[in-house]
Amino acid sequence: MSAPAPAAGTARPRHAPWRTALITGATAGIGLAFADILARDGTHLVLVARDGDRLAEVADRLRARHPIAVTTIAADLRTDAGLTRIEDRLRDGEAPIDLLVNNAGTGTRGAFHTLPVQAELDVVALSAVAVVRLCRAALAPMVERGSGWIVNVSSLAGFQPDPLTATYGAAKAFSLSLSEALYDEVRGSGVRVTALCPSFTATEFHRRAGIDVSRVPARAWLPAERVALAGLRAVERGRPVCVPGTPYRLLAALSTVAPRRLARFGSRVFAGAR
Repeated sequence: MSAPAPAAGTARPRHAPWRTALITGATAGIGLAFADILARDGTHLVLVARDGDRLAEVADRLRARHPIAVTTIAADLRTDAGLTRIEDRLRDGEAPIDLLVNNAGTGTRGAFHTLPVQAELDVVALSAVAVVRLCRAALAPMVERGSGWIVNVSSLAGFQPDPLTATYGAAKAFSLSLSEALYDEVRGSGVRVTALCPSFTATEFHRRAGIDVSRVPARAWLPAERVALAGLRAVERGRPVCVPGTPYRLLAALSTVAPRRLARFGSRVFAGAR
């Protein structure tokens, strides 16, 4: 599905190096924040989510406020058919995607052995399988063109074991590791890959995952727009990993140098506090 041509005379801010972006999970939270920021910058959008009605509402709002082209693809990225539709769009050489934002995701909370296995597989499907397939589809044409940007929305949870959200943390660790590896593989090609690793972000994610965050202090939460903007700045500047918020950057740094036993202990304490 190709994006319509931009309106004649439409000027784009010089600081935005990309022309068209594809965002998964674009109807809420961090994905919606990406869409809002990019629309303000004059970037044409391809928005992807499962809920077609909600996609249409977001697209109509963005078109009404900004002189950009917005197309939508309703697709379930947990399925082969849904992923194939997005892969085909990413490979469309006549309407190239300059920026891919792999944001779609889901989560669960509870002791691993008590959770429905399909819910855990859905976490892996969105945060690992979909990231692999969409990165693979996007990277080949980007490398061939000599330019392109990919932001994979991982998580601070990917830096250490994550009790009670074990599958989520493991899937985000996969996304983080893959992103860093791809960053080095395409280095010098004109293509940049960044793993965006936020911690507590003010979205509906935790409520939908059934995670009680009532004891998390208000100052711990970052606005979704701040997180998305940090990711865009990082990928534009060629940074492989972005952890928004100074306290969270310190936690990420400590996680990489702490002994695994200490990291597991800290994770257990943190899990019990949520």
